[in-house]
Amino acid sequence: MKIKAYKMDGLGNDFVIIDAREKNVELNKDQIVKICDRNFIGCDQLIIIQKNQKTDASLIFYNSDGSISGACGNGTRCIAEFINKENNKETIVLTTSSGNLSSKILGKKMVSTEIGIPKTKWQEIPLSKEMDTKNLNIKILDNNKEEFFGGTSVNVGNPHVIFFVNDLTNFDISKIGPELETSNLFPEKCNVTIAQKINDRHLKVNVWERGAGLTKACGTAACATAYASKINNLTNDETDIEFTSGILSISIDKKDSIHMKGPVSDIQEINFEI
Repeated sequence: MKIKAYKMDGLGNDFVIIDAREKNVELNKDQIVKICDRNFIGCDQLIIIQKNQKTDASLIFYNSDGSISGACGNGTRCIAEFINKENNKETIVLTTSSGNLSSKILGKKMVSTEIGIPKTKWQEIPLSKEMDTKNLNIKILDNNKEEFFGGTSVNVGNPHVIFFVNDLTNFDISKIGPELETSNLFPEKCNVTIAQKINDRHLKVNVWERGAGLTKACGTAACATAYASKINNLTNDETDIEFTSGILSISIDKKDSIHMKGPVSDIQEINFEI
């Protein structure tokens, strides 16, 4: 099967995009995994764009392991820019499994997306048992094998757990992430973030993404981290979340809805056979 597709990224969080609005594209799990494999095309997530009569388009997100992702903030921002190139609308509304997400095209490859009101009840994360989601009291080990207890859990269309530590470099997300992602506590798995407060408006993070592993940036992790930081009284309503490749700016409005602003890349057309 010959496929015309596109590549985009938001702060290095990269995507293969297949536009199936005019012609349906059916892929099995093995084909999705192959497309995402960096020895073939390579990406953090595969995005399928589908026609929607009520909004600008519908999106399906697939992780690199072939599983479906409930939400993808950076991917949504990229598709908003992609569709803006067609219709030149300043506001793009996209339907996802997490609901309709509205994005504003700010120009100069900057896009802001409203992710919505986060969920914090244990059943909403979901957790396998009732717990205080503000402090799960999970034990992780730093690089010196010292124990650290914490973890705030938030659902922003997908489940997240965030640890706030004094020194980000003292924790290996590549070891901590996969262990917690598949923990029995998270029946739908989870995204794992280690965060360090730089100042009242700035957090630095490392992220292990559910179904994708280590990633240069994760939009929903930025949103979940900013909200978790606010409820833990570390930051306020506006926070810059710094990844290795740049910054996403997160704001929380009076309705408790989260907005994410950041850059997107140029659109690169690719063609391949699968």
